[in-house]
Amino acid sequence: MIPTGIITVSDRAFRGKYDDKSGPALTALSAKHGWDVVVTAVVPDEEALIGDKTLELASTCSLVLLTGGTGIAERDVTPEAIRAIATKELPGFGEVMRARSFERFPHAILSRNMAAVVGRSLVICLPGSPKGAVECVEFVADAIQHAIEQLRGETQHQ
Repeated sequence: MIPTGIITVSDRAFRGKYDDKSGPALTALSAKHGWDVVVTAVVPDEEALIGDKTLELASTCSLVLLTGGTGIAERDVTPEAIRAIATKELPGFGEVMRARSFERFPHAILSRNMAAVVGRSLVICLPGSPKGAVECVEFVADAIQHAIEQLRGETQHQ
């Protein structure tokens, strides 16, 4: 079981002007993979709040999925928030998510999806759309378990 936290980054959802659909979509996907969602949260597009909430969840969750704030609009600051608290960036996750998404959706080239290590947790930044978030996790799902095993010290380098 992978204890998982999900953070939706959205000014509108935080203010109650928009129903969060991406968080629930990621919760359903997590159940499909056998990951145990232990906490969900909605935060506004504020770099400090995104970082603080991620640190909070990373203290108890091995996997933290963030949805939203990965575009190029002025308030899209999720990658910056995670880079500020990360110990290692894992560029392969973002590269795969963009490449696979681009095959079907040319505007995916504008996405700034990424993954990083925060403490001993794997943190993945995903698009804000439910479909995009779920698809991107599916593209990298096989690597998630192995990454978490490495972070837990359960695998050896050969």
